[in-house]
Parts: sequence; C-alpha cells; structure tokens
Amino acid sequence: MENHRDNDIAEIDLLEIISILLNRFWVIFGAALLAAAAGFMISKFVLTPTFESTTKIYILNKSENTTVTYSDVQMGTQLTKDYAELINSRYVLETVIGQLSLPEMEYKDLLKKVSVHTPTDTRIVSITVTDYDPQQAQNIANCIREVAGEHIQNVMDIEAVNVVEEANLPTVKAGPSVVKWTAVGGILGVFLVCAVILIHYLLDDSIKSSEDVEKYLGLSTLALIPITQSVNDDKQRNKRK
Repeated sequence: MENHRDNDIAEIDLLEIISILLNRFWVIFGAALLAAAAGFMISKFVLTPTFESTTKIYILNKSENTTVTYSDVQMGTQLTKDYAELINSRYVLETVIGQLSLPEMEYKDLLKKVSVHTPTDTRIVSITVTDYDPQQAQNIANCIREVAGEHIQNVMDIEAVNVVEEANLPTVKAGPSVVKWTAVGGILGVFLVCAVILIHYLLDDSIKSSEDVEKYLGLSTLALIPITQSVNDDKQRNKRK
C-alpha cells in the first residue's frame, strides 16, 4: 500500500511539473528566442571566422621500379596511419614554421591547426589546415605537403610521394557555424529557464490549496471559505496605506 501511494504521489508531482512548464510556455519560448538570437549575433558578428585549406598526396610503396603488385597496394593501405604520424611530427611542423617565417607560432600551435585524414581502403592522405587567414592556410598546407613528402621518403624509404591536389585558397568560411550556434543558444535558453522555474517550484513550500494542506500537513480540510471581491479590495487598500 505504501509503495502504491508513493507511486501515486510521484505521478501527481510529475503531472504538476508538466502543467507548470506548460503554463509558462510563452516565457520559455521567449527565452529560447532571445538565447538563439544571442547565439546568432555572437557567431555572425563577434567570433572571428576560420578557413580550411586542403591538399592531398598519394603514397605507394613499390617493390620494383616498373610494376605495382597487390602486396604493394596492401602495404600502402596499412601504412597510411604511419604517414599521418610523420606528417604531424615535430620535425615537419617546425620545419614549416621556419620556412614560412612564423616566429609567433610554436609546434603545439601549428599542430592544433593541422588535421590529417586517411580514408578507409585508400592510399590517399588528406592534409587540412585551419586558420583565420585563408592565404596563410593555403601556404601552410602546401608547405606541410612538401616537407612531409621528403620526410616520408627518407624515413619510410618510399620512392615517391605524388601530389593529388594542391591546397586550395578558401573563399567560404569553415566556422563558426551560425546554424549550430543559434540552435545551441536556443536549447540553452530553454534549459536555463526550465531549471529556474523548477527550482522555484521545488523551493516554494507555501500552501495554496486544500490539496497542499493534505500533502504537507497530513490534515483533512473540512470546509473552504471563498474570498470575496470586497475582501481583496480591502487588502489592497491596506497595502497602499
């Protein structure tokens, strides 16, 4: 019996919480609009846009100078992860910093800008550089490709590293995403307003109805005395005085 009563109370409380949120729907909706607008304004006018430039190389380890065997293809596919590690190595990135004369940039700073992807079952390695300046992103990507190609040949004893695509000059910003920032702002606005409403509801222990008397005091109400309009007017007058 006690478990059944507890389940009933929990169900009533849940319905009451839902009812409170529905009654304040316009407040929640307005907060969502304001937060979404704030996210849109920040991503559109405050944050500095970033640009991505991508270059691709093709790496194949030949066992002979004239023919390419099936084992060469398998070996090249398995070693693409090793190539990615070599591209992100300290030697390659510090060499790029020196060649492009980037004294304000350190190895860790450049490493954050570079991402290397090796699509499954391919021997193509994609090098992407993200930067606030589109021209600098292109220059860094091309320089990394050249330095990494020589480094891979020396370390892995590769005959050649072929260029599939040179780095492009980006014209469209890669980030921040206006849609993402707007959506996240709206969701955060809804979450914060709902949290404030629920906290206020949970901390409010005032008695407002006969159900609250039975719930909090464990007493049964015998009768209800309605408050007339004249009583309300008297209370307002007293408050004014």
